[in-house]
Amino acid sequence: MSEQRVSVVGAGLAGCEAAYQLAECGIQVDLFEMKPQKMSSAHHSGDFCELVCSNSLRSDRIENAVGLLKAELRILGSLVLRVADETCVPAGGALAVDREGFSARVSEIIRTHPNITIHSEEVTRVPESPCILASGPLTSDALAQDIARLTGEALHFYDAAAPIVTLDSLDMTKVYRASRYGRGDDYLNCPMTREEYEVFYRALIGAETAELHSFETPRVFEGCMPVEVMAKRGEQTLCYGPLKPVGLEVDGKELYAVVQLRQDDKDGRLFNLVGFQTNLKFAEQRRVFGLIPGLEHAEYARYGVMHRNTFLNSPKLLDHNYQMRTIPALYFAGQMTGVEGYVESASSGFVAAVSLARQLGRKEAIDFTAKTAIGSLGHYVSGYVGDDFQPMNVTFGIMESIPERIRKKALRYAKVAERALEIVQEIARKLPFSEDV
Repeated sequence: MSEQRVSVVGAGLAGCEAAYQLAECGIQVDLFEMKPQKMSSAHHSGDFCELVCSNSLRSDRIENAVGLLKAELRILGSLVLRVADETCVPAGGALAVDREGFSARVSEIIRTHPNITIHSEEVTRVPESPCILASGPLTSDALAQDIARLTGEALHFYDAAAPIVTLDSLDMTKVYRASRYGRGDDYLNCPMTREEYEVFYRALIGAETAELHSFETPRVFEGCMPVEVMAKRGEQTLCYGPLKPVGLEVDGKELYAVVQLRQDDKDGRLFNLVGFQTNLKFAEQRRVFGLIPGLEHAEYARYGVMHRNTFLNSPKLLDHNYQMRTIPALYFAGQMTGVEGYVESASSGFVAAVSLARQLGRKEAIDFTAKTAIGSLGHYVSGYVGDDFQPMNVTFGIMESIPERIRKKALRYAKVAERALEIVQEIARKLPFSEDV
């Protein structure tokens, strides 16, 4: 198998995961990444696996679907999860990483792997198969046009990133440390009275947003909705969303609203505003977010930005292993397939790599099935029925249910997770790069 060569386009989470797993199989990988020669509007670093939005990989509890997905990927030997664990920062019950440290470590592993050749150049046409296209939600215009030509389908929506502020610029007399429900003190919390919230709310919904250039009418994914768009749904919407005070009582007294900040780097000098993805102009971000208690004089390491995301009409194009139905050995991976989220993107890269490696080795294909979190995503994006396919985070709702009728949700999800982990452990023993083979 060492004579085989595979092209992987894109060095984001999906592309790096795919390239690494293929290389670990002994396959020679040509990894194409246009950075740093050409940067998208949302990228700031030349490193691989750059986290454009949040630095959180979300919940790490297996009773939560994304926590289960992480547990499955750890069993399977995921590069992204291994490095995320190595570079984690405090985040309560979530897995968050030092943004720069995470990207730098993945880049080092990929760049020094003997079976991976890096090509720092823009790819403008879909390469010949075998190939995994993981060019991401910010695929360059030329390649996006060629993918549209090849598939006859093209869709897009908009994504937004939250601002990052420096710790030493915060007024810590107004900020306190705590995680919800007493799970440590990993978050900074900015409590707001009703009067403070109402002033902030009026400023937010009246603030000026940045121009969206010449893009079409935006279709905003719910999971990354700009805070100003969310606010316009109703005055109390934020109080039931990112500013909800539940589990953050002070002296037994529930607060009216709370803005949370999560650590963004290993040393705890940078914090991002949780749930504050935004398209406000930079000056407006300083003005409006400066109304939050403790952020009056905040210094911004990065302002929030909004950018276009591109994804395929995957139900018409891909199978459950992310392979093009009409072109053997041509796979897609990452958010372009319609999976949403860092961990979900890495998981699609893993599945695509496993499938392609086994295809090249003339081995039987593996179906992770919808009984697992990792398999449910592939089955969702390939099997969605309807006319309005949209990106999807992993949820228990897209996984195959268990036969037992368990009314309590936490117990039911725990059973689903237990079954999934047993299946994944069995599959891990069959993989081409398993230690048992």
